[in-house]
Amino acid sequence: MAKKDTFRIVTRGSDGSLLIRDYPSCDPILHTHIQIGSDDCSTDLELRGMPVFRGLIGPMPEGKNIVRYESPEVFETLTKEWGAAKPRRRTRRSAKAEANAEANANAEVAVS
Repeated sequence: MAKKDTFRIVTRGSDGSLLIRDYPSCDPILHTHIQIGSDDCSTDLELRGMPVFRGLIGPMPEGKNIVRYESPEVFETLTKEWGAAKPRRRTRRSAKAEANAEANANAEVAVS
């Protein structure tokens, strides 16, 4: 298992853009936020024991070695966008149907 060694904080700038800051440890975050506990229920075992900060949502896994924290506003916005995204519809064709479609396409090209 890879060790989570990058701490990422995602907030929103005054112009509405996302501000992403990465830190090599949680020490710089402790200077700006108050630790109110430690994560003890994450399904990602590497996040257990990570600090929980007042005013930030997290910790959340992001990739193999990044621990992500978000401001409440960013968390709410990104969650709404994720929930509103419609999944792509996938059609399933049998191998026989695909072979027939390909044969018809080849026949049309040959006739042209």
